Amino acid sequence: MNRRLIITGILILALSIAGKLIWTGLKNVKVDDFKPAAVIFVVDSSASNQKKLPEQKKLLRQICNILDPEDLIKILKVSEDSYLIYEGAPFNGSGIEKAMNAFTAYDEKDYGTAYGVGLKKAFSHALEMKKNGYLPAVVVIGDLENEGAVEKQINWETLPQNVKNVQKYAPDLAMMFLYAHPEKLDRVKETLTPVLGEKKLIVSPEQNSDKAVKSFIHALDR
Repeated sequence: MNRRLIITGILILALSIAGKLIWTGLKNVKVDDFKPAAVIFVVDSSASNQKKLPEQKKLLRQICNILDPEDLIKILKVSEDSYLIYEGAPFNGSGIEKAMNAFTAYDEKDYGTAYGVGLKKAFSHALEMKKNGYLPAVVVIGDLENEGAVEKQINWETLPQNVKNVQKYAPDLAMMFLYAHPEKLDRVKETLTPVLGEKKLIVSPEQNSDKAVKSFIHALDR
C-alpha cells in the first residue's frame, strides 16, 4: 500500500512539474503579429514600355496571387500622367484584368512617363493605408525612362527625402522596382538603400523577377 502511495505521489509530482513547464513554455511563445499589407503598384503603360507590358501584367498577377486575402492593392498607371485605375482585393482577377486592359492600352500619344507623379500619389496612398492599420509597400513596374514633361519625372535629388518623410509615419515601408535596365536599377539602389536598407528595398531586371518577388514577401514580414 505504501509503495502504491509513493508511486502515485511521484506520478502526481511529475505531472505537476511537466504541466508547469508546458504552461511556462506556452506563455513564452509569441503569436505572430500579422499585419495586412497594402501594396501600391505603379505600372508604366507609356508607348515605350508597351512591348514588355504583357509580361509585366502577368508578374503583377503573380504578386497578387501570393498575397494574403486580408491584403489590399491599388494600381496606378503611369504614362503622360498618373492616376488610380484599380483598388481592392488582390484576388479579384477579373476586376484587375478589366482595369488593366481598359486603362493601359496602347496610345501613341502616351509617350511621356510621369513616374514622379506616380510615386507622389503612391506615397500618399501608402500613408493613408498606414493610418488604417496596413503595412504599406510600393511596387514600380516599368523601364524607369524619363520621357515627356520634366516636372512629372522622378527627381532623384529629392526622392530620398520624400521616402524619409513617408517613413516618419510608416517606418515599415517597403519598395520594389522591377523590369528596368540594370543601369537604372543601380541608381535606385544608390539613391534609396541608405534610406530603406537592403531588406526593404528590392530591385530586379526582368531576368530575376521571380527571386525578387520572394524577397518582397519577406520584406512584408511574412
